[in-house]
Amino acid sequence: MPELLSISELRAGYGEAVVLPKMSLQLAEGQVLALLGRNGTGKTTLINSIVGVTRRFGGSVALAGHDVTRMRPDQRARAGIGWVPQERNIFRSLTVEENMTAVAQPGPWTVERIYEMFPRLKERRKNFGNQLSGGEQQMLAIGRALTLNPKVLLLDEPTEGLAPIIVDELLLALGKITRGGGICSIIVEQNARKILGLADRAVILERGAIVHDAPSAALKDDAATLEKFLGVSGGTAH
Repeated sequence: MPELLSISELRAGYGEAVVLPKMSLQLAEGQVLALLGRNGTGKTTLINSIVGVTRRFGGSVALAGHDVTRMRPDQRARAGIGWVPQERNIFRSLTVEENMTAVAQPGPWTVERIYEMFPRLKERRKNFGNQLSGGEQQMLAIGRALTLNPKVLLLDEPTEGLAPIIVDELLLALGKITRGGGICSIIVEQNARKILGLADRAVILERGAIVHDAPSAALKDDAATLEKFLGVSGGTAH
């Protein structure tokens, strides 16, 4: 069985600038990958390249054995790439329910199932996107991505700027989502400790290249690597 997501020697960036010189990465079904690294190391560029919004200089991206390299971002979304960008990009002039039904594709993730995962969204289902709190907007962004019924879920800094209680709620939901079967996920997160407890595997980027790839549990106990590449000192996250 092929890997669910396979990136092979991908060379990508913006304009004339190459940010990812030769990226190869594979993910299996049910795998949660923590994508770590200091600012400017290529994490968001990798996510954007899987989505198809960067300039590709070479290499390929395959989803469930099908090459999606030449597909437009909207085609990749329909093929099974769900994306929650840092900006969330929800439709602010649509209601919570309209945000999800506007992009929904058939599959196990229905609007009702999203409401079970995030009861707060059900309570606010008639509210417009611009009437939601930051945490509610993030829940909606994740819910909307799930109604596409993706094979791969990409989350770029999903807990940034949110209250700790909302962060805990979101991370708990993300664990349930990926382990529900049929998908894998990549989560970009600044707080290494928080995400390592959720992920199975951790990859650290430096200058657009993978410098560390290990089970999350191993990295969590590797103080030297955390300090060297992430600036996490004394075994605690910042």
